[in-house]
Amino acid sequence: MKFIIDRFEGNFAVCEDEEGKMHNIARSFIVGKPHEGDIIEKIGNTYNINPEETEKRRKEIEELTKDMWS
Repeated sequence: MKFIIDRFEGNFAVCEDEEGKMHNIARSFIVGKPHEGDIIEKIGNTYNINPEETEKRRKEIEELTKDMWS
């Protein structure tokens, strides 16, 4: 299952799943250095950052918003 990191609150990453439901995931279960907007995937008992999916999502958002500020 994939999640998008929405924000951090204390020791938890508040994440949205593919169905739009919110989850609090302990930072200690996320491998690497997570940032807001990262896509993470649950593998076993840990969550791994998916850099390809994260970059794809950032480009999609950039494309959608490029004309908003001109």
